[in-house]
Amino acid sequence: MTSSSFRMIDVGEKAPTHRLAVAEGTIRVGAAAFPMIAERRLPKGDALMLAEVAGIQGAKRASDMIPLCHPLPLDRVRVTHVLDAARHSITVHCLVSAFAKTGVEMEAMAGVSSALLTIYDLTKMIEPALTISDARLLVKTGGKSGVWICPEGAPAWLREELHLDAPPPLAGCRAAVVTLSDRAAAGVYADKSGLILAEALTGAGAEVISTQVIPDDEAMIAAALVALAAEKAPDLILTTGGTGIAPRDVTPEAIRRVATREIPGIGELLRKNGADFTRNSWSSRSLAATIGQTLVVALPGSTKAVTQGIACLLPLIPHLLDTIAGKKHDEGTHK
Repeated sequence: MTSSSFRMIDVGEKAPTHRLAVAEGTIRVGAAAFPMIAERRLPKGDALMLAEVAGIQGAKRASDMIPLCHPLPLDRVRVTHVLDAARHSITVHCLVSAFAKTGVEMEAMAGVSSALLTIYDLTKMIEPALTISDARLLVKTGGKSGVWICPEGAPAWLREELHLDAPPPLAGCRAAVVTLSDRAAAGVYADKSGLILAEALTGAGAEVISTQVIPDDEAMIAAALVALAAEKAPDLILTTGGTGIAPRDVTPEAIRRVATREIPGIGELLRKNGADFTRNSWSSRSLAATIGQTLVVALPGSTKAVTQGIACLLPLIPHLLDTIAGKKHDEGTHK
């Protein structure tokens, strides 16, 4: 059997996340046509209004026009325009969002392209020398890459609307990472999962004040967590490893031994999120609890599970930290 040199990327094992993209493009229409477009008196009709409709339709039909583009259930499409009288130009912006397994960049670009071509179609009888240019992606969010902003920057209004200049979600958070593994503690292999957690926390704005590797021993784990909470007073402790059902997996027992209160929903969330990738997630005993004023969350030990788990947790952690600190929902530090 021969295979094509083209392929649609398999996203079947990826979990849906909130995706957003904003694209823009410009059309120069000339001195004669510009006022007719701005005053909505072109012979063929209102180019700006029809371009908005066409842009929405274009975003929705992106997968029909682009061979390897995944069809996505879009939650939102918004098409807007900016008139520039000095340059006799119109810049179109298309914002698209979806809860999906892959990004919506192509939908945003398709929306911009359809809107610009519609303006072109309604204007060409007045001015045939039209130029479409500078079609580009401005911002995309969601998925593994997080937030991406065009190297040339994004307009001030867009940065404000999407809160692109807001402090990172865990700014001001003091965090610790504890890896629980007999073999990692013995130096049989390097601690990769703990490193992933530390990097993710730092990327979210937290200060990682401690990293430890401890054997799978219930008493040692319990004592280490109590000492860490008492001596360094972190806002957050993330552990990795020891959440399965093997004989040496004792992390849940150790945490429950010293916990002030358990937070059952976090373990349920982690298992449900993990099950989007593998059914084996249902055998995990991940949990969350407080030790005094410190939030402790136990994640599985595999690098893949840690990567997926921290991505799932990050949007929720600021709320948990603020609640533990006794702050009201409208005055939290980590809003």
